[in-house]
Amino acid sequence: MQKAVNEAAQGSTRTATYLFWKTGQILEADHGRGAVELPSQRSLYRLLEKLSAGKHTTGSARTRRSLADRPDGPFGERSAAAPGELMQMDSTPLDVLVRLDDGVPARVDLTGMIDVATRSLTAAVLRPTTKSVDASVLLARTVTPEPMRPGWAQALAMSRSALPFRRLLDIDARLEHAAARPVIVPETIVVDQGTVFISRNFRASCNFLGINFQPVHDASGWEKGHIERMLGSVGTLFAQFVAGYTGFNAERRGRHVEQQPLWSLLELQELLDEWIVVWQSRPHDGLRDPLHPGRMFSPNEKYAALVETAGYVPVALSADDYIELLPATWRAINAYGVKIKHRTYDDQALNPLRQQRSGVKDRKDLWEIHYDPYDVSRIWVRDHWNGGWITLFWKQLHRVAAPFGELAWDHTRRTLPGASEEQLADAVADLLRRAHQGPATSGDAGGRARLSRRDRRVAARTKSSPPSTPIPPEAPPADRVADGQAGQSDDTPEGNVAKVIPMPIFDPFTEADKRW
Repeated sequence: MQKAVNEAAQGSTRTATYLFWKTGQILEADHGRGAVELPSQRSLYRLLEKLSAGKHTTGSARTRRSLADRPDGPFGERSAAAPGELMQMDSTPLDVLVRLDDGVPARVDLTGMIDVATRSLTAAVLRPTTKSVDASVLLARTVTPEPMRPGWAQALAMSRSALPFRRLLDIDARLEHAAARPVIVPETIVVDQGTVFISRNFRASCNFLGINFQPVHDASGWEKGHIERMLGSVGTLFAQFVAGYTGFNAERRGRHVEQQPLWSLLELQELLDEWIVVWQSRPHDGLRDPLHPGRMFSPNEKYAALVETAGYVPVALSADDYIELLPATWRAINAYGVKIKHRTYDDQALNPLRQQRSGVKDRKDLWEIHYDPYDVSRIWVRDHWNGGWITLFWKQLHRVAAPFGELAWDHTRRTLPGASEEQLADAVADLLRRAHQGPATSGDAGGRARLSRRDRRVAARTKSSPPSTPIPPEAPPADRVADGQAGQSDDTPEGNVAKVIPMPIFDPFTEADKRW
């Protein structure tokens, strides 16, 4: 029976009757049929109660696996004496339904990062599905000031908080209009074995910023217990107060939750960003004074104290650094431009590099391309000759009014095998247009075709995923994109190769944002 109990630790929850049957099967395999007689049912129940005490053998499967994976002996803890010295990252589904763009209710994934020394939740992003680029975007937001938003109380400003505002303002003038969330540069990031975090793209992002990448052992969530507890706090202190809360399992879900007035993904992200600033000023039970255990500190107070003792200096991320964090691929520059997943990108600034070798022998003389999976309207080519980045726009951008992501493109490509690039662009545009109009009813005079459930979900997930790099003010008008002159102004010389597009999303205090 002890062997049967141990085997059940990682499996699905079963009843005591199954364990009795499993015990008989083990005895039969070891000694033969009928060689060992089982005791009475009452004796088996008493024996099972002793052998499974504290193991949740017939209880919660999640608790049972956690107890089985817990090591023997006392728990250890690695202390952190400076902000960013040790940070943890994880992702989990958020127990809130959101209304996607076409009205389809769905859950989203929450990816967050916490600083162990100060318990600061430095950043958190919501996406329909978590990808490796989301982890890289989270790194960018961690080292970027959080701007004050319209409608936020002035009490949430950094100038009104416990953070050393005046001293930090001398380092970065943008902090004058920042919210009370510290900028922390990670030194070590602890992640689990999820494919998003151990991907080559995220490892490259950590290597670019000089971050020590430290994955935990398999099935060892307790090795990053701070972020696990933090994500639980988001559920109890934020998610359950949001319209559309579902509970963390089916037994805790109410009836007709999807019929409630649900927030959109962008609105929910705004609420979460505001809640994070409030969290930074909330006293934390894990931040107690060792000499006066009755005194709790907030993450911002702890950050201010450690800045004094550790001499910590935050460094904000630049626009070029953000492009470095996007996923990369290697392609040849042909006469027609660069092709990625059957999409062609081109610009006049690419003229000196057409059909040329990059000189990177390890990559077969191909050129390094960075792209944003949430916005396929443009890519960035690294100029290995002169330095900098060249921005290329999609040649078929005029066919689709709004940017869309890889999800819609791949879905349409699967449904139309062998289609040309123009046909695929038209199909994607039609998909988004039909999703915007809504499903057809029997009384529709226009006779619109009804969208399939998968088409509605793909369109909704695509349009609800905001592009990480929005179109900047100097983006080309639609008529110039249609003529194949994407990204090229009239006064730009033809030999101007190293052209860098600014990234307004990570410079939150530009004139455009002030007007907004």
